[in-house]
Amino acid sequence: MDLTKEYPRSVHDKVLGVVQLARTVDKAKAAASGNIGEYHYNCPMDQAVFGFLGIDKDQLLDIIRASKSETEIETRLAPIVRKKSAAEIERWNDEWLNHRPEGPSLEAFLALREQVAPDRTDVVTWADLLDLDEKRAVPVRTLA
Repeated sequence: MDLTKEYPRSVHDKVLGVVQLARTVDKAKAAASGNIGEYHYNCPMDQAVFGFLGIDKDQLLDIIRASKSETEIETRLAPIVRKKSAAEIERWNDEWLNHRPEGPSLEAFLALREQVAPDRTDVVTWADLLDLDEKRAVPVRTLA
């Protein structure tokens, strides 16, 4: 994976049913091959998925380095993900995709949104903002 030439997968994309994991895997692949570009492996979003799964950045890098394909990566991740129930994964996915930034994260979020899409005040989550920043379509949302 060369993140100097392409984007990682969306936060919304799933590996083994878990959102954010596909993106973190892509960043780990790029970090392992020295092609991470402007991205940061082990950022707070990656750390959150590591915490949910009970692994750390080095464990995922070891899986990436030991695997020759996406299928092998998923095979090695499967026992880790299976430790979570379907309900835990569903709750994680829902909370992760709907969590709104707070504190210092909110300041960074608002600055990026102003730069990327100042007219999209309906975008209130990192998942949606990162998709906009990476030129993915984001539906207009009704704010509750």
